Amino acid sequence: MRRASATAPRPTPRRSTKPTLGTLLRSLRNQHGWTLKEMSRRTGIPFSTLSKVEHDRLTLTYDKLQQLGERLGLRMSELFAEPEHEAPAVTARRSVGTLENAVRVNTKNYDYYYLCTELRRKRIIPVFTRVRARSVGEFGQLVRHSGEEWLYVLEGRVEIHTEFYDKLCLETGQSVYIDSSMGHAIIVGEGCEEATVIGVCSSAQDDQLRELLTAHGDDSPSAATDAAHA
Repeated sequence: MRRASATAPRPTPRRSTKPTLGTLLRSLRNQHGWTLKEMSRRTGIPFSTLSKVEHDRLTLTYDKLQQLGERLGLRMSELFAEPEHEAPAVTARRSVGTLENAVRVNTKNYDYYYLCTELRRKRIIPVFTRVRARSVGEFGQLVRHSGEEWLYVLEGRVEIHTEFYDKLCLETGQSVYIDSSMGHAIIVGEGCEEATVIGVCSSAQDDQLRELLTAHGDDSPSAATDAAHA
């Protein structure tokens, strides 16, 4: 009776996940819907050579790589670009925001209600705003802060004043997207008693909410208490 071998089977070597010139060429060809013959015609490199390169059985000399890049309009660095990073894991974060659980900040120009403040390091800051100021003179100095913002008029009419554009009047149901680092002010529109807007502020800074809470030089005693909860 033959004895069983005590030698464990050799594991199959794992293939490197790092892209090769062959995988990059094949990906580029597939993006454009080219056949190997079409790519050969465009690059001036023989069909058989490209086939071997795509199957990682051959590489290209430096002069052939230059020729490939010139014919396809690519820089050499693009031929060896690292693949994009994998998508980040799903965080499954969720927050239900209401005016009752919002962080309220009162300023001379606005009543702010910052929503979903229990979530830290948010990419966006949602905020419900009641507009108070009725003139640019009453508003005072234009506000600036990092990032960008989108505003949508829920009720009433507002005027958007910025340092680089003419006055913009927005009615209920209209919106605007602006660069927040540009000086800006929102006031109640002419002939309107009050106005409310909802907006989203976005910034690469981790402390964006703190910056927004202090951007208006708030003097209200209640605001400092509310802001502390943020």
